[in-house]
Amino acid sequence: MTFERILVASDFSDSSQRALELALGIAEKFGAELTLMHSWEAPDYSYAAGLYLSTDVVAPIENAAIARLEEASAELKQRFPAAKSLLRSGSAWEEVLAAAKEIKADLIVMDTHGRRGIERALLGSVAEKVVRLSPVPVLTVHGAAGAR
Repeated sequence: MTFERILVASDFSDSSQRALELALGIAEKFGAELTLMHSWEAPDYSYAAGLYLSTDVVAPIENAAIARLEEASAELKQRFPAAKSLLRSGSAWEEVLAAAKEIKADLIVMDTHGRRGIERALLGSVAEKVVRLSPVPVLTVHGAAGAR
């Protein structure tokens, strides 16, 4: 099996960095394109009359996501100059799948935080949804080194 286009989903955590390192090695080995993506989502503030999203809330979140992706992309391009980056807004698992389809990825690499029990039930699992619904292989990297 060879890979031509690899999508790396990142939340900029230590475990995401580990996933990026692994994806970088695979991209170098196969001469594949590498796209680093991040998805951000505005908090959902609801009240009786409907949904409320102030630009005072959304703009700083979006700006922080843009800045962090630009920083991570610049670092990546020092090691892999052809790397691309992609910023999406929305539910992380949906945006990972949409981005993979958009760039015609044949491999998705992402971290998993390994949440269990009530924490997983409340927060869900982005990696689980991507693994379950992706039409292409998904390589997951578990947590930070030594974490359990």
